[in-house]
Amino acid sequence: MKSGSDTSDYVAGHSDHTYSLRPACGVGGLALCADPATCNIEGHDGYLFNIYEDGKRTPLDWQACLTEQEAKRLGGLTPGLVQHAFERLAWPASDLVVQPPNGKTLVNFDTNFYTTNAHPTTRTVTLLGQQVTIEATPTEYTWHFASDGGSDGGSDGGSDDGDLATSDPGAPYPDLRITHRYARVGGVRPSVDTTYAGRYRVGNGPWRAIPDTLTVPGAAVDLRVVSATPHLVGY
Repeated sequence: MKSGSDTSDYVAGHSDHTYSLRPACGVGGLALCADPATCNIEGHDGYLFNIYEDGKRTPLDWQACLTEQEAKRLGGLTPGLVQHAFERLAWPASDLVVQPPNGKTLVNFDTNFYTTNAHPTTRTVTLLGQQVTIEATPTEYTWHFASDGGSDGGSDGGSDDGDLATSDPGAPYPDLRITHRYARVGGVRPSVDTTYAGRYRVGNGPWRAIPDTLTVPGAAVDLRVVSATPHLVGY
């Protein structure tokens, strides 16, 4: 097993060859692995990599123990590199559906909210010459019922303008799962943010979890809170 500096010196000393790195799997020893084995050398924690020369299918008879920074510099795919790609990719913002429709609701009425963004989205990218599939699944929704800060029709706030976090995307009427009652008439701009959990696979390898989640803010919609107008009905 070689350290990062020894690996760099070896590659530099054999410039008449080309080299590539692939993670050494923590279980099974597969060359193509999304979950590299960990190691420690010269007091530094790192990941274990197999070294390939001139595109050969069989790696060299030694492995490199590389820190995240060393692996990036030498062209090795690491979990941190996948996390960075996950954060830079465009994942869908959730469209907010409000019922009653047409941008109006009643004061002191259970206004219904939901989004249809409830299924995984997949992107395929090439990282350091390897095909990586990244999947993002909505796991949490943060509902902002008066996201303009005015809250329930006024700029001075209100008692029921708090946000709500759920794992539920809500549902159309009559299945009321995410509702809010506005205490005052006026204009509000509700929205919903979506938190994604990610996983990835290299080639056809096993799926591995991406450690950190990612939150995508949703666009606000215009909503007018009105009072019901009584009408006299003749008999």
